[in-house]
Amino acid sequence: MIFTSTRNNKLEVSFSRAVKDCLPEDGGVFVPAANAFEDLRRWIYYINETTSFTSIAGTLTSAFMQDEFSPIICQTIAEKAFPFSPVITQLDENLFNLELYHGYTGCYRDFGVSYLCSYLETTHELNGGNSVFVDFTHGELGTLLAKVLRGKKHIKAVLVYEKGSVRGLENEDYMWNGGNILPLEMEGTEAQIKSAIAGLFTDKDFVANYNLTLANTTNVCRLMAQVFHFPYAFAQIKNKVDGDIFYSMEAGNYGMLAAGLYGWRFALPVNGFYVPATAALGVDAAGYAQILDSFVSLKKRCGVDPVFPANIERLETFFGSNSLMIRNFVFPQTVNERQREKAAKELFIKYGVFADPGTASAYAAAKESSDFDEGGEADSALVLVSQNHPALNSHYCRLVVGETPDMPENIAATLKPVRLNREVITSADQLKKVIQSALQ
Repeated sequence: MIFTSTRNNKLEVSFSRAVKDCLPEDGGVFVPAANAFEDLRRWIYYINETTSFTSIAGTLTSAFMQDEFSPIICQTIAEKAFPFSPVITQLDENLFNLELYHGYTGCYRDFGVSYLCSYLETTHELNGGNSVFVDFTHGELGTLLAKVLRGKKHIKAVLVYEKGSVRGLENEDYMWNGGNILPLEMEGTEAQIKSAIAGLFTDKDFVANYNLTLANTTNVCRLMAQVFHFPYAFAQIKNKVDGDIFYSMEAGNYGMLAAGLYGWRFALPVNGFYVPATAALGVDAAGYAQILDSFVSLKKRCGVDPVFPANIERLETFFGSNSLMIRNFVFPQTVNERQREKAAKELFIKYGVFADPGTASAYAAAKESSDFDEGGEADSALVLVSQNHPALNSHYCRLVVGETPDMPENIAATLKPVRLNREVITSADQLKKVIQSALQ
C-alpha cells in the first residue's frame, strides 16, 4: 500500500517507510494514497460474527503491507498485538454499542499502541534496528506502554510527565532497572512540555541517530490500527440488519473518524458518521459539515506539530475539494451540556449503559440529527462507538445518573500514583541531554 503526504501527493512511500519516518519532511503527515486502497468487497461480505478480531486485523495488515511481508508475518503481528478484542452489544433492534475499552487500560488507545509496538518489534526482529518513543503523557499512555513493552527487545519509551503526575508504573518498567521505560518529570505546563518534545523532532539528525518516533496518531501505523474496528463491527451485526449502517463517535482528535473513512475506502458498507460539532469540524449556515482549516491553504500553514495529531488535516486530504462528499458522509451536530446529559440518562435508563462524556456526546449527536430521534428509516442501524471505559469518568456518571460503574482492577492500577525520586527536568536542552545519556 502506498502512502503519501498531506502536503505533497507526489511523494510515494511504503507502509514501512511511513511508519519509520513518522513525519514527512514537507511538514505534513502520512496518509494512504488516494488510489492505494484495495477493493476488499468480497472479503468484507465473507466475514461474519464468527470471524475473530485478529483475523480481520491480520487481513488488513496484509492489505497495508502488500508484498513487504508475507500474510503469515502479518497475521503474527495481529495476534501478538491483540490478546483482547472489541465487544459489540445490541441495545435494541437497530442500535448497537461498540465498546473499545476492553484492553490493558480501559481506553481505545490500547489497540493502536499495542499494534504499533507489535509491528515495530516484529519488523525489527526480522530486519534489525530499534525504535524509541518520545511522548508526553498524563499517565495513561505511560501505563499502557509499560505493559506493552515488557519483554520487548527492540523498543524503548521516553515518557515526559508534568511534575507529580506519574502513575501506574512498576519498578521493573524503568530503564535503570533493566526495563524499557524512561519516565521523566518536567517543570512547566503541558503546553510548554509538549513544545519541548516537538522541538526534538525538528532536529532530524538527533531523531535519526536515536531512532526516535511517536506513539500518538501522528504515527500512521497507530492510526491505521483503528480501521480494524469498523469491519469487525460490521461482521458482528451484518446478519442482524438489512439497511443502512451509521456510526456515531466522539470528536476527539478525529483519528477514529479518519479510520472509519479509510474503512469505507476498503469497500466497507457504511452510510455516514455522526460526530459532535467542534471549532475544527463544524456546520455551515446550511447545516452541512465544514472543516474550518480549509479556508487556509496547506501551503500557507506551519508544519504539523508532532505532539498534536493532525487528523483534521488527514480529513481535508481525504475529501479534497469535494464538499458534496463530506456533506453526504459526515454529519456534525451541535451538542450542548443539557443534550449530552439527556443522552447519558437515556442510555442508562433504557439500556443500562454507563456513558462517559464522549459516549454521551456521540449518542446526543446522532439523536440531534434529522429523523434519528424518531427512528429514521426502519431498517437502518446505528453503531455507537464507546472509546473509553466509563469507570474512567466515574464522577461524571455519578453526577448524571446517580450511580457509578464498577472499576476493573487493571484500570485502577493505571491510576495509582508513583513517586520517582529522580531529578526533575527544567528545560528543553536538559531533556535532550538526558535522552542522549540514557540511549548511549
